[in-house]
Amino acid sequence: MGAIELIGAVLSAWAVWLTARRRPWCWPVGLASVVVYSGIFIDARLYSDALLQAAFAGLIVYGWLRWLKHMGSDGRVQVARLPPRQFAGHLALGLAGALALGYVMHRWTDAALPWLDAALTAFSLVAQWWQGRRHIAAWWLWIVVDVIYVGEYVYKDLLITAVLYAGFVVLAAIGLRDWRRARQSVPDAHPAIG
Repeated sequence: MGAIELIGAVLSAWAVWLTARRRPWCWPVGLASVVVYSGIFIDARLYSDALLQAAFAGLIVYGWLRWLKHMGSDGRVQVARLPPRQFAGHLALGLAGALALGYVMHRWTDAALPWLDAALTAFSLVAQWWQGRRHIAAWWLWIVVDVIYVGEYVYKDLLITAVLYAGFVVLAAIGLRDWRRARQSVPDAHPAIG
């Protein structure tokens, strides 16, 4: 599993780096990484993470198409504001999803960490949705989720993936900084359009 995990890690890091740079190639690279990681997570009995990869595949296609409609003249996606009401509503949906998925995984599977894995899965979906909608808030949520993922993967002895997620925290901080700069450099002509 080590070589496959390394391939998945390299693809994932490349995809996040491209996302931080606001480059649309992040989406096809990300799609390749979720295919690899689906198998890794099934093997580790992290079923919520495996399901997350399938959901990511759909959100990746959505994000890719959405970004292509909002490209700047510099070849980078334009950043959009996240209205506070949507922010709160999406987090509430994440919490509901975490509880529902956690219950299912706890009750009907042999998942290793059903509640934690489900919560991380649900909030990763929220972050990925925000990423596709071009919201800076995605980076804040990714930082929180990825820090917790590092601990989960160390616990499950997926050390390459734990190091990858530690790198994701760094890349998310870079993405947050760069996206904030990009947002500040553009007038707020359409503040609620995402």
